[in-house]
Amino acid sequence: MPKVAVYNINGEQVGEIELNDAVWGIEPNKYVLHQAVVMQLASRRLGTHATKTRGMVRGGGRKPWRQKGTGRARHGSIRSPIWRGGGTVFGPHPRKYGFSLPKKVRRLAMKSALSSRVKSNDILVLDSLDMSVPKTKEMVKILSNLNVDKKALVVTAEYNENVFKSARNIPYVTQLKADKLNVYDVLNHQKLIITKDAVAKIEEVLAE
Repeated sequence: MPKVAVYNINGEQVGEIELNDAVWGIEPNKYVLHQAVVMQLASRRLGTHATKTRGMVRGGGRKPWRQKGTGRARHGSIRSPIWRGGGTVFGPHPRKYGFSLPKKVRRLAMKSALSSRVKSNDILVLDSLDMSVPKTKEMVKILSNLNVDKKALVVTAEYNENVFKSARNIPYVTQLKADKLNVYDVLNHQKLIITKDAVAKIEEVLAE
């Protein structure tokens, strides 16, 4: 089982924790990780784009000129796609881009993402993360104590309003609770800062 150090908010090592090998110690599956990220980003797309076909644009009720005798090409409507201001052929219409992956694949992707953070030594486990008042300066100080100056994902077991408010104004920091953890955010941040309680909660779900 992989072992990682446990720190307090002052950046001091206070112990070690053994991580479950089935969750944090597997060989990351790059194909599954890619599929999971594509699924998440596709689900975020609004899909509200729309264009009008020739049946939706205004006008064109009468034939612009008679069929023969003018010397010009024959036309039946000024709303034909070849006319300026006419309809659009094969244009985008509102649709959903989201798709789903099997549960086992999603779980494998999550395990792969977490294991990749352990393999690259980009995980920091905290014994606890409690703040009496929301204060961005305090969160910046905690990150400085932990030598974190990169994009960081802070994960707690439960929603902590003070921690959330303290982290939300720091551009490179995202705060989530354990049950909201997702593959994209784990991979999109260079450091994973997680509390011991959150580790236990994640293992409880993924180690089944």
